[in-house]
Amino acid sequence: MLEERHIPIIKSTIPLLEDAGRGLTEHFYTRMFRENPEVKHIFNLTNQATGRQQFALFEAIAAYAKFIEDLPQLTGAVERIAQKHTSFNIRPAHYQIVGHHLIETLRELAPEAFTAEVEEAWTAAYGLLSSIFIGREGELYQERKVANGGWQGRRKFKVVAKQIESKLVTSFVFEPVDGGAVLSYESGQYLGLEVKPQQSEYREIRQYSISQAANDSNYRISVKRELGGDTPQGLVSNYLHEHIEVGDVIDLYPPAGDFYFVDRQSPVVLLSAGVGITPMQSMLETLAKTKYQHPVSFYHACENSEQHSFNKQNKEICDEHGWDYKVWYQSGAQSDSHIASGFMHFEVRALPINDGHFYLCGPVGFMQFAKQELMAKGVDESRIHYEVFGPHESL
Repeated sequence: MLEERHIPIIKSTIPLLEDAGRGLTEHFYTRMFRENPEVKHIFNLTNQATGRQQFALFEAIAAYAKFIEDLPQLTGAVERIAQKHTSFNIRPAHYQIVGHHLIETLRELAPEAFTAEVEEAWTAAYGLLSSIFIGREGELYQERKVANGGWQGRRKFKVVAKQIESKLVTSFVFEPVDGGAVLSYESGQYLGLEVKPQQSEYREIRQYSISQAANDSNYRISVKRELGGDTPQGLVSNYLHEHIEVGDVIDLYPPAGDFYFVDRQSPVVLLSAGVGITPMQSMLETLAKTKYQHPVSFYHACENSEQHSFNKQNKEICDEHGWDYKVWYQSGAQSDSHIASGFMHFEVRALPINDGHFYLCGPVGFMQFAKQELMAKGVDESRIHYEVFGPHESL
């Protein structure tokens, strides 16, 4: 149990955690994967190879130490991580594994700093942190299990449609094999999908945004084929594109995610780039389905017309409802009046600066640019909401 006397000890280790080099994080994961290889079925090994997961874990632990006397400051982070964990079906036993290897890593790599007092304090602190996550995740599992169309853990779904949306993006529509209803969701949330590519030693779990308005019968995701480059990306996306066909059956976890549209009875601006269009697609279709009564703007940026997903249907939706629709292509000819060349830019007179809510999704660089531009034009940070694919990063 965490006691008052532990808090100054925890805080004294903040510099150690904030300065944790790649050696510390690599040691932790190498140790855990060596002694508990079963967790490789859960962890995204691509994010391990790129270092994104290592950075995210120790950043989160450092933040916990910093705010250990004011844990409500971490409510948002806890919710985001708990939502993601449920899409991996993380269970209490996994926290025991991670906690054990965290303590042992600190003991092995910082023996002078990791005294008996530090070990006692961090063991208590980790116990509290894990109990917070286990409690919230337990609530989420139960809520989804008892809801109409809900379930817990894996559920088998059949691919009933496969649709090419653009040069790199293909949509997959899933219906449950058991013929039952499917759990509803908030527009912007994602599905956990589990597959076993032939070239992978382990089962692979990925999260993909649901790209349509909620209904009682199916889910649609729209997946970009990752072409790789200098990092080993695209294992699952290429497997889906090349090997999953109509009639195939895969395992899905219930919808999850803390990034979604909230009806605040105010103007809405949806901003996306590349495959970041997928959660925005769900939001746009939901707004149209519910006949949203406030102004809506849909702004999207992509490389060219070949990589532009959902263009025709989105223009039709926006035209039907009198909503603002603008697109920017980095290259290639523009034949439509709503499409411009170059980088996305904002005109103050066209934006609901004072009362609108702005939703962002796309590459981190794009979202950093968009957030900075919006704030520079007077948009309050509390009205800017965003989603980062993969381990979370602050903008």
